[in-house]
Amino acid sequence: MKREIIFDTETTGLDSEADRIIEIGCVELVNKFPTGRSYHVYLNAQGRKVHPEALAVHGISDEFLEDKPVFADVVEELASLFDGAMLVAHNASFDVGFFNAEYARIGQPPIDPACVVDTLALARRRHPMGPNSLDALCKRYGIDNSLRNKHGALLDAELLAEVYIEMNGGRQAALGLSVSAGTEPHQSSSSGRSGWLAARPEPLPARLSAEERRAHALLVESLGEEAIWSRHYAKGS
Repeated sequence: MKREIIFDTETTGLDSEADRIIEIGCVELVNKFPTGRSYHVYLNAQGRKVHPEALAVHGISDEFLEDKPVFADVVEELASLFDGAMLVAHNASFDVGFFNAEYARIGQPPIDPACVVDTLALARRRHPMGPNSLDALCKRYGIDNSLRNKHGALLDAELLAEVYIEMNGGRQAALGLSVSAGTEPHQSSSSGRSGWLAARPEPLPARLSAEERRAHALLVESLGEEAIWSRHYAKGS
């Protein structure tokens, strides 16, 4: 089972050392499928004012944040959510930089870079000619982002989850989900092929009776030698 948390943040500005996270949105995927589990919280900026440019992007005001919890109040919830998961973000260095600054303020260790997937870097490899903004990727993959009048952490995480699934082969990428608990769906066999795609040890028995097979053969014969069915029947005989 591969668990991933698609996440996004909104902040008071662009400087992770001085500005603060004011909104976090997360969506959980398991084997590239949404589980329905999400997380969303607004945070008090602890005296840091929202920059006018940031306000124009996300619309979150200082007044709205006055009664919201501070980052330290939700750190245990985040630890439970993030535990054992890969963390996926668009332009991840921005969001991770803000998280690490918040963690440093309360004496917590930073996010392990090995646990982070940057969908912007992934998109640039897949589509080197761009553009690769979230809006552009939604358009490329036919994902409805009509509700995105302003940036919002949970909405953007939900959209990014859809984009991420499409960049990894779409819904077809998770067809191997029907496996035993604790077994990876793409576990390799000794031949190097995916184990869940292995051929049947014995072919399924034919479901046609002998009489039905004879009737079919007579029908194909009546079509003439030039008929496509005749050529295929000859190969399968």
